Amino acid sequence: MPNKLIHQGKLIAVYEEPVELRGGGETYFDIVRHPGGAVIAAINDKNELCLLKQWRHAVQETIWELPAGCLEPGESPLKTAQRELEEEAGITAGQWQDMGTIIPSPGFSNERLYLYKATEITAGTVKLDDAEQLEAHWVPLADALEMAQSGEIQDAKTLSLLLRMQAN
Repeated sequence: MPNKLIHQGKLIAVYEEPVELRGGGETYFDIVRHPGGAVIAAINDKNELCLLKQWRHAVQETIWELPAGCLEPGESPLKTAQRELEEEAGITAGQWQDMGTIIPSPGFSNERLYLYKATEITAGTVKLDDAEQLEAHWVPLADALEMAQSGEIQDAKTLSLLLRMQAN
């Protein structure tokens, strides 16, 4: 039986997909198809990290996050990271380091996020979408790591990239 499209949104598509079980038989999974995205840890020359305080409708909270955004069709993950950093935080970076990828919710989504560290920061131009409600803040890196440890930062993509940065 083929995959059945349940919902097609502006960003995601939800499919009912048949799965053959190892022991025989079959079941269905609801799978979210997502274009993927890029996440950026921008660090200035004072060793401060750019964090966004952003309203998220899905959780009905304002949370701390790193700048991030979805890949556009035909756009490389690095290009997405560069575009999103300027659009959301109003900055550009002269140096980019690939920090790998994560799969945030493999139980129901194919979303893959590409992680980057950005340095050599200069001013750019903020270009927020109408739906984006956020403020950019520069936080000492040590304080951001403490925010992650204490639970003040709850966003999984932000926690993942902070962990990768600690390991490097």
